Amino acid sequence: MSIESDYKEVRDMAAKFADAELAPLAAQIDKDACIPESIVKKLSENGFMGIFVPEEYGGSDMDYIAYAIIMEELSRGCASSSVMVSAQNSLAIWPILTYGTEEQKKKYLPKMASGELIGCFALTEPGAGSDAGALTTFAEDKGDHYEITGSKIFITNAKEADIAIVFAKTTKTKNHKGISAFIVETNSPGYEVVKLEEKMGIKGSSTGQLAFEKVKVPKENLLGEYEKGFRIALSTLDGGRIGIASQALGIGVSAFRYARAYAVERHQFGQSLSNFQGIQFMLADMSTKLDASRLLIHDASMMEMSGDKNYGKRGAQAKLFASESAMWVATKALQICGGNGYTKEYPLERHFRDAKITEIYEGTSEVQRIVIASAELKEV
Repeated sequence: MSIESDYKEVRDMAAKFADAELAPLAAQIDKDACIPESIVKKLSENGFMGIFVPEEYGGSDMDYIAYAIIMEELSRGCASSSVMVSAQNSLAIWPILTYGTEEQKKKYLPKMASGELIGCFALTEPGAGSDAGALTTFAEDKGDHYEITGSKIFITNAKEADIAIVFAKTTKTKNHKGISAFIVETNSPGYEVVKLEEKMGIKGSSTGQLAFEKVKVPKENLLGEYEKGFRIALSTLDGGRIGIASQALGIGVSAFRYARAYAVERHQFGQSLSNFQGIQFMLADMSTKLDASRLLIHDASMMEMSGDKNYGKRGAQAKLFASESAMWVATKALQICGGNGYTKEYPLERHFRDAKITEIYEGTSEVQRIVIASAELKEV
């Protein structure tokens, strides 16, 4: 038995949804820079908004391999739509499921799994990107509640979010110490989406800047232990890397399949492009990089499920390799299609734009290399 045979039903279900519901609308979603509410509703109805939420909280109760497969297929159909799913599952649901109290789980997870509540992950700030410990958003203890003041940038699902996992200092330090995590309801007074970014790719997914002006958060909405927020943030991002690696893989697969079909159908110099060895070599390398990416992603998923201590390193490797492979594959796919590939009439310029962000968000390629090297050096 293999992962592909064990999870065939999951892949078939997600692939069918991607082909029928997402792929036909992907270009329009990119053009409009908006995911239709009808798509969000269908994503919820198919259980994609609460993939690994247990049944007792109304979720699909799937594992991380299923999540990776679903993310790959949804991303193949529409990268923008898959980002909403990734942020909901990896960045908003997972920390509540892992660190939340039973009361927090009962209050939020059923509505998140059903898509009634959309979540976001608010860590990055104007002066704290890869250096997450440098954040300045502050949560002041007011006795029966906290009062959060500060700002966040590049927040996925900013426009749609009903709740935000917010990281703020509860003690003013110059490093990662003193950070706590909070579940913040976005209808709270003082919470505001002040800007939505105009992006190069994944344009349908909202990315915004948040402002907090004395936002009151009940004491019971502290997530996890007091001033252990940095650990929560890092462990959440470890899992998030699997989602983004899978997204990158899906984008790459879509670009590859289109270029492969184009190479067979397109004729130059009296023969199909696919007869030229130079094109064959490109297709061979593209196929190999994508299959290798999938193996790394599935291995990272299995390690996460088994609690393997080296899971963080493998997740970083999967994210690094899959994202850089997706960018390379998208570039070669566009090259195979030549001038046609450069036009918006063909999907490859969109895949090219969408692929780039996977090398940047939830930890740049450079950060992934730091994580991998650090893990390796600990073995010496």
